[in-house]
Amino acid sequence: MSGVVDRLSLWYDYYARPSHLLALAAHFLSGPRTRTFMTLGLLGIERPFFLRRVSATVPSALLLETSMASFAHASGTENLSPASIETTDEVVLTGDRPTGPLHLGHLAGSLLRRVELQRRFAQHVLVADLQALTDNAGRPSHVSEHVIEVIADYLAVGIDPYLTTISLQSELPALAELTVLYLNLVTVARLERNPTVKAEIETRGFARDIPAGFFCYPVSQAADITGFRGTLVPVGEDQLPMIEQSNEIVRRINRLAERNVLPESKAILSAAPRLPGADGRKASKSLKNVISLSASPDEIRAFVASMYTDPAHNRASDPGNVDGNVVFAYLDAFDSRTDEITELKSRYRRGGLGDVAVKARLVDVLETVVAPIREQRTRLIADRHYLRQVLREGTLRARAVTSSVLNDVRSAFALRPRRVSRRRMSLGFSE
Repeated sequence: MSGVVDRLSLWYDYYARPSHLLALAAHFLSGPRTRTFMTLGLLGIERPFFLRRVSATVPSALLLETSMASFAHASGTENLSPASIETTDEVVLTGDRPTGPLHLGHLAGSLLRRVELQRRFAQHVLVADLQALTDNAGRPSHVSEHVIEVIADYLAVGIDPYLTTISLQSELPALAELTVLYLNLVTVARLERNPTVKAEIETRGFARDIPAGFFCYPVSQAADITGFRGTLVPVGEDQLPMIEQSNEIVRRINRLAERNVLPESKAILSAAPRLPGADGRKASKSLKNVISLSASPDEIRAFVASMYTDPAHNRASDPGNVDGNVVFAYLDAFDSRTDEITELKSRYRRGGLGDVAVKARLVDVLETVVAPIREQRTRLIADRHYLRQVLREGTLRARAVTSSVLNDVRSAFALRPRRVSRRRMSLGFSE
């Protein structure tokens, strides 16, 4: 009962503002489905909701229906209508580090999956700015400047704040305290054995100079997952050790509490292969081998022109290799005409198809995909106040959830629960 009282206290403070009361009234007049979501959401029983302002900048996944259909086959997504929303206890937790604009690799690997999942489960998307500082502490403004840019990317591809709660990690103090508590349950040796951490240390060349914050990243991620009571986490195979370590912490907490305080989580693996960078290496903003979701036609052409193909394929008549060929990797991901792609691969292998022709096709495909996203993002970024409002209201809802989880975990450590303040919450990011 105390959890419901805490949530009611938070919502009382939030809706004490006249502008929010007007939004609340508008939505209660909008129909029974909305009223049901709001009443259950208020009590923390149902999926999150978002009080959207009626604005030309509010995006919809339907705006991208044409381009999404052209590559949904590659990522295993399907177009789901709002009527197909399921009632479920599963909670999806996912997110990104705001170290730069999101790119096509994000689109194929995770963003489209989120658009699908938000119509099936309660979903939280966390903008992990604190985790971004673990290897960007020397340039913190680089991280803060990209927070709103990432929100614009989310909405432009069809992530709907009415269905998905978008929040900012640094404005959720419960997550930081959960991380500190969990560190008491994890040894240095266990962190060193984490394959994901070992791979990242090698990639970034940290050696023994690794920042402690980065080294403890798996514990912070466990705090994020459990802080939202996440049960489904979309990840690549390289992130499976993170899920395993999070579940180890969950089991330790539940043993301490002698009851099930936290749920274990399961990984949702993407069916889409990870896209390489233009140079054939791992796609990375730091390597500058990716292209953003707001790329112009000229930038798309330049990006495709720089793509690694087959160095032995000097003339169109020469037989070529499609394995490891970046151009064909992107065609596989984004061109829905699979029969034609299969034929192109056959022609390329036996000779008779030049790189220029293949790249020209890819330019057209990528422009079809990016154009509606670029157009929508341009409208969104012109109204930064709206984007901040999306993040603010999502973070307020996330605070209610994470504060409740923290009190449960504090009880496992024999610590007194914290009372939820009835003072109005204010978020730290700038206006």
